[in-house]
Amino acid sequence: MKESQEERTKLGLLLKSLLDRRSLSMRRLSELTAIDTATISRIINGKRKATLEHLHSFSIHLDISMNELLDAAGYPIREEEKAGSKLSEHIESIQHSLESSIAQLSEEDIDRKLEEYATFVQTTDGREEILSGFDQKVRKVDSVGPFIQHLKGFFEKFQLKKGSSAELILIGSVLLYFIIPVDVIPDYLFPVGYIDDAIAVQLIAKKIGES
Repeated sequence: MKESQEERTKLGLLLKSLLDRRSLSMRRLSELTAIDTATISRIINGKRKATLEHLHSFSIHLDISMNELLDAAGYPIREEEKAGSKLSEHIESIQHSLESSIAQLSEEDIDRKLEEYATFVQTTDGREEILSGFDQKVRKVDSVGPFIQHLKGFFEKFQLKKGSSAELILIGSVLLYFIIPVDVIPDYLFPVGYIDDAIAVQLIAKKIGES
């Protein structure tokens, strides 16, 4: 999709505003993001289209959601499904946007990662990662899709220890999967990057008897 001058201007103005607000120079942003200063300058001045990787780095170091950056850069963003829609329907709708190779994503890979996190969640570091990182990750995602509502419910149960030890370990594993940015699909490939998170939520919901 060809980027319009208006979209280039919108992203450039947004990035300039964020830099001014944080008293950051383009050179300092380059040091933080490992993106060449000249590249940042060209993006801000509308002479180069920002890639998803660029936007992901800006999101992290300028503390702004990917949604806002994607919108400013002119990337298409699917409208959020109605809050009452089922999780499985949400997953199906996202899968329609995937390439065939990604659409065949193996649940076994996700389940294997969840098992790794199930071990981590039983440690002090794992629990602290959940309690300190969940809200920040939700803000970055901008509450996209009904699977976020499931995660918020899981977080409340984990925080208040509502459930058996086995259930809390399962819940903690999916919360860590969501928080830690080492997924089967990178999160910056929005909205594709959250399909595995949604599947992970569905897997754990089934294991603890939730629909």
